[in-house]
Amino acid sequence: MRLIVGLGNPEKKYENTWHNIGFIIIDEIQKAKCDEFVKFKNSKKYKAEICEGISPEKKIILAKPQTYMNNSGQAIKSMMSFYKIETKNLWVIHDDIDLPIGKIRISQNASAGGHKGVQSIIEELGTQEFIRFRLGIQKEPPVDIPSEKYVLQKIDSNSKVALDEMIQTTLSALEIADLQGISEAMNEFN
Repeated sequence: MRLIVGLGNPEKKYENTWHNIGFIIIDEIQKAKCDEFVKFKNSKKYKAEICEGISPEKKIILAKPQTYMNNSGQAIKSMMSFYKIETKNLWVIHDDIDLPIGKIRISQNASAGGHKGVQSIIEELGTQEFIRFRLGIQKEPPVDIPSEKYVLQKIDSNSKVALDEMIQTTLSALEIADLQGISEAMNEFN
């Protein structure tokens, strides 16, 4: 069984912001594989919206924590405990302000790098051994506003093409990681 989590913030005001790219990708996975995944349902038990499906060989749970970004680890820990998921089977998709828009990096056993949602997961699980799909959101040239404000800005129309390409690249990377393994995906996409 695998748990694939997209990080973001609940509430309508955060939709289509840079910090919610994890939610956007999870929604795209569900749409692309709609015959394999049921619709999302809000689970108060896990503090997350979840939907379940099957990949070629395993059950997959897609999740969007509803705890707000900085407390994402609470929802993830409860799901992992209930479903008895090992950390190697946790894949987390999130924004990364240190990567240019459109770039993705896959990492494992990496520090939070200042990302508070990832830090929450590390603290709750007591390990950083999970897989991360880091999605670049840094403007070129970099914008001169604090990171905390930038990540909560709406994604502008000038960035839409790069965002759409990054979504497709991420979906491809997830598929290769699922079918061929994380190392293969890292070799191809990092």
